[in-house]
Amino acid sequence: MNAYGFFRRGFAARLEATFLEADSGERFSFADLERATARVAAFLTGLGLARGDRVAAQIDKSPQGLFLYLGCLRAGFCFLPLNTAYQRGELGYFLQDAEPRVVVCRPAMLATFEELAHSAGAPRLYTLDEHGQGSLVDAMAGAATAFDDPTLGENDLAVIIYTSGTTGRSKGAMVTHGNLTSNGAALKDYWRFTASDALLHALPIFHVHGLFVGIHPILLAGARIVFHRRFDAPSVLADLPRATAMMGVPTFYVRLLAEPGLSRSAVKHMRLFVSGSAPLLLDTFAAWQARTGHTILERYGMSEAGMITSNPYDGERRGGTVGFPLPGVSVRVVADGKALGPGAPGVVEIKGPNVFAGYWRMPEKTREEFTADGWFRTGDVGQWSEDRYLSIVGRAKDLIISGGYNVYPKEIELVIDAIPGVVESAVVGVPHPDFGESVTAVVVRQQGAALDEAAVVAHVKSQIANFKVPKRVVFVDDLPRNAMGKVQKNVLRDNLKA
Repeated sequence: MNAYGFFRRGFAARLEATFLEADSGERFSFADLERATARVAAFLTGLGLARGDRVAAQIDKSPQGLFLYLGCLRAGFCFLPLNTAYQRGELGYFLQDAEPRVVVCRPAMLATFEELAHSAGAPRLYTLDEHGQGSLVDAMAGAATAFDDPTLGENDLAVIIYTSGTTGRSKGAMVTHGNLTSNGAALKDYWRFTASDALLHALPIFHVHGLFVGIHPILLAGARIVFHRRFDAPSVLADLPRATAMMGVPTFYVRLLAEPGLSRSAVKHMRLFVSGSAPLLLDTFAAWQARTGHTILERYGMSEAGMITSNPYDGERRGGTVGFPLPGVSVRVVADGKALGPGAPGVVEIKGPNVFAGYWRMPEKTREEFTADGWFRTGDVGQWSEDRYLSIVGRAKDLIISGGYNVYPKEIELVIDAIPGVVESAVVGVPHPDFGESVTAVVVRQQGAALDEAAVVAHVKSQIANFKVPKRVVFVDDLPRNAMGKVQKNVLRDNLKA
């Protein structure tokens, strides 16, 4: 199934309806979307690209960048979105590894990409800026605005998403057309999107959250996108009355809570707020509920599987959990090869039509990450509640083994985050000559808070077992984060070692 053709079913009867309203004032209908994606597909096909050929893009967010992605899906080419934070060394690796036939970059990066694309043997290089202008648009000007979509199978490659590579060489997750259609349909139904919805979209589109989750259910519902090129809290707040739903990372909600204009009346038109890509602090969850009357819906996903679980649309949205498996997705929590019941932490394993096809040109790594009976090992550590809500308590690679005991950082972070005067915390293991690793807490204090290391240690010691108590507490102004708001614990560990 051609994913674009599948998504078209949702808007085919609404071609003159508005698809996207940009913060620049641009407005596009679904008919405009059809013409724009046809032009992309026709142009790239005219360059001689064949099914499965890669098109790499490190570009700023724009409607035209979105059309580039959807046009690649439509024509059967493999889209390769690259984080705008990636630098020369990383970009060189991605181009050498994926061997794209076409590369699209920001104008400011043209000189760098000319060198890298030449070294990688990419014959075509174009530019596209945040205003939707560049040599790509110029080159496509004469391309046809109608295109005969090819028939594609559900296992045909649609996208390669490179993982962050914090534990070694970045891996390219191969996402298929079937992965995209199954997950898009599940989210559209589970989160109740209809043609009357308008999603405020302020996420980047180089990542699963903004590119898949924020686009595919909207297309399937024939709904509208209120499109912001970047997140700016005052601008987003001002635009909320034009929307019915918003997806964001926790930082979005923290910054909106700092806006004096955030009130129940400011969000009275909204029906859904979704958070993901990083854990949502319980304080933020509670503060949003008290201030707006809305309960944020937290969910769990990853590059290799799109969305996996979600708190319910109806029923209790429980803070600190990621809810239940989505329809069609199976989830188990495993330790020592056995599925665990409530309260016991273990590695989260998943199976379903949303799970990727494997890692690009890494067959051994693919075999390593799948069990003999076909379950994908996510690397996340989770546990079930008695009523089967899933909580993510950390990453397997973040597990601390101190004095022979397993220590899960999330448990300690929840205790520290509850201390008055703490904004947030991150717990990591630091090499120790006696314990192997010592538990170390990195804490962000509220401005003016009279909180010191001894107070934090004393509080934690009163709440949990002594072997889990941090041996050191370090105070910082901010925790290091990646582009999607996830705390970079590898950076913390390296800094603490130094």
